[in-house]
Amino acid sequence: MIAACAKTQAQTYVRYVFEGQVKYGILQGENIQPLKGSPFDAPLPAGKPLKSNQVQMLLPTVPEKVFAVGMNFASHISSDSQSPPPLFLKLPSSLIATGEPIVFPHDATNVHFEGELVLVVGKTLKDADESEAKEAIFGVLAGNDLTERSWQSRDLQWMRAKASDGFGPISNQIVTNVDYNNVLLTTRLNGDIVQQESTKNMIHKPEKVVSYLSHYFTLKPGDLVFMGTPGRTKALSKGDVVSVEIEGVGKVENRIK
Repeated sequence: MIAACAKTQAQTYVRYVFEGQVKYGILQGENIQPLKGSPFDAPLPAGKPLKSNQVQMLLPTVPEKVFAVGMNFASHISSDSQSPPPLFLKLPSSLIATGEPIVFPHDATNVHFEGELVLVVGKTLKDADESEAKEAIFGVLAGNDLTERSWQSRDLQWMRAKASDGFGPISNQIVTNVDYNNVLLTTRLNGDIVQQESTKNMIHKPEKVVSYLSHYFTLKPGDLVFMGTPGRTKALSKGDVVSVEIEGVGKVENRIK
């Protein structure tokens, strides 16, 4: 019943701890309907609903791989729409949940926010065309692709600049059946809007990106793809609060410690 509904209307999935057990559930207002299994495996209801304040929310997925697209908005840095999407890797260990403090490495002096839409892969995928890739995008969430610009410009690879611990804050809800090609992304720094643009302006669309990735990597349920940032970015300082909100999807907000 739940799996069937998820195909036709938006659902909000969360992952949480309750009485020592890690489970997935569907968020319905202030209530969570526990599920048997993961959202990617046609789960069934399991037990009575819980109040969201009874549980500890966790990262909504435990990805094997975390990909990211660069230069995907003309307002930030453009890339050729007819070429393959510019890609790099983040690490699962870079992910932190909304509300967790961001702690910079001791020598990081130029860390910028990058508000982004994040795709959640829902099935194993290999050598897929764009139609198959679209079907494999389970849902989306909000993310912040934190980037140390000084390291980005001088290191051989972007690994340290993009994938250090804590450099991948994400919201704690996966939302399905969102028109992710046309939602408003807003980044705020200490309450002030610093980025705001619709995802309709993405140069490389999600289905193209996921299809391309699948020709080189076997995508697995729960894998993530950060889809690039719009507009300008700036360096963060201790005490700053940065949030990324996507309409109809959710928000990730963290303070720099």
